[in-house]
Amino acid sequence: MAEIIRIENLTFEYTREEGQEPVKAIDGIDLTIEEGSFVAIIGKNGSGKSTLAKNLNGLFLPTEGVIYVGGWDTRDDDHIWDVRQTAGMVFQNPDNQLVSSIVEDDIAFGPENLGTDPGVIRQRVDEALAAVNMGEYRLKAPHMLSGGQKQRIAIAGVVAMRPRCIIFDEPTAMLDPQGRKDIMKVIRELHDEGITTILITHFMEEAVQADRVVILDEGRILLDGTPKEVFSQAETIREAKLELPLAVEMATQLRRRGIRVPEDVVTEEDMVEFICQYK
Repeated sequence: MAEIIRIENLTFEYTREEGQEPVKAIDGIDLTIEEGSFVAIIGKNGSGKSTLAKNLNGLFLPTEGVIYVGGWDTRDDDHIWDVRQTAGMVFQNPDNQLVSSIVEDDIAFGPENLGTDPGVIRQRVDEALAAVNMGEYRLKAPHMLSGGQKQRIAIAGVVAMRPRCIIFDEPTAMLDPQGRKDIMKVIRELHDEGITTILITHFMEEAVQADRVVILDEGRILLDGTPKEVFSQAETIREAKLELPLAVEMATQLRRRGIRVPEDVVTEEDMVEFICQYK
């Protein structure tokens, strides 16, 4: 696969008041993300995961190092809109992304600002609404929708700009369990359509649905691999003060009772399959 994002020695520091040392949120990260992949980035609060997301979209610029998105350097002002059109971003709070009083106008806002032909915008709005299953709400007021519905509209607004990659920065953090399931279903469907997906999350059950999991700890990469490779390292994850996915925790408890559960059981589906075959 071709790469869509390449990060080389990324360091990002938050400046503080005069006379105080800056805070290093990202500390020398190297990371390559392949086009069409689904990568979950997790870590405890303060690990740098949301800071990394904002660097990928060009909202923050590296203190040191470089990030290439679609081949463009995020520090290049002449191509910042190329970067943001290549890698769209969905934030934790959908209210921060909704700009219009009518749903379909909100979704059209991004393509309009890119100078897209009106006829093409109409088609993109229809397709984006269909992608998030919100077509019947096209003429509704966004502020009248539920949190999960607002997040779908925010996602549709990014989808309408035709990005090759979408960065989701904790998109389910403010939603109830059903809302989280609905948004994860939309995210998986978009990935199935070929969109590179980067999911910043603190929900382990969401992370195990990705193709690849990257765990950050104090601004550095602690683990990087498939969900099975990463979550099989339970002790390392516990030492980083992170919770384990339910299936991994169950597997650990079963092993303590003498039941030989394979190390690659990390998802609920894995656990169900193991239980059904266990004799």
